[in-house]
Amino acid sequence: MKIISGPLSMFGAKVEIAAHEKGIEFELVMAPFDQMRGYEPKHPDVLRVNPKRQVPVLIDADLEIFDSTQIFEYLEDLKPDPALWPADTKARARARQLEHCSDEIYFPHVIRLMALEDSPDHPAARRACEAATQFYRRMEQALGSQAFLAGTYSYADIAFYMAQLFGARKGAPMTADTPNLLAWRDRMSSRPAVRKVAGTMARYLASIGSSMPDFMRALD
Repeated sequence: MKIISGPLSMFGAKVEIAAHEKGIEFELVMAPFDQMRGYEPKHPDVLRVNPKRQVPVLIDADLEIFDSTQIFEYLEDLKPDPALWPADTKARARARQLEHCSDEIYFPHVIRLMALEDSPDHPAARRACEAATQFYRRMEQALGSQAFLAGTYSYADIAFYMAQLFGARKGAPMTADTPNLLAWRDRMSSRPAVRKVAGTMARYLASIGSSMPDFMRALD
């Protein structure tokens, strides 16, 4: 199995963590990345497999797929144990919804902040930060007193951990207003698979002189 990712790919990191949690052996291929040009030129396998021209891409013999959520589903079918979706039908549906919301509801606000890093007081940046704060409050309620977002450790936790990591990097960190989420993040950071992938990203950021939140520095 080959996973094509990138040194600063949130979606690629999700897939790497999941594969490590499953104990699935894979070859990690990092697509060339440059701070000025981004992912240019594109990796040829990424161009061939993904019409969106983005990582991650998974190649397993004659199977070639893209999109982190679709890759999650393949990994779960490939190796059901340990399970990364809850066994209960309703809990599994909630976990899938939470994973989707991390990618499609929360992360677009972080993407807006990426485009406004030099203008943190811009009205659009402030709106994005407020939207992220509101999302954290909803996630605090969803988590409650549970150890993990959907009760048991799942892809929902992997997705939101990586998404909030980028939120913290780009000016929308979680705060003491969501103490359960902060404790959850500590639990996530202590998992070997999470630490391996996010720690590698932290070392890459350090190598290019980029700032990062304190919890991320502790991963190295």
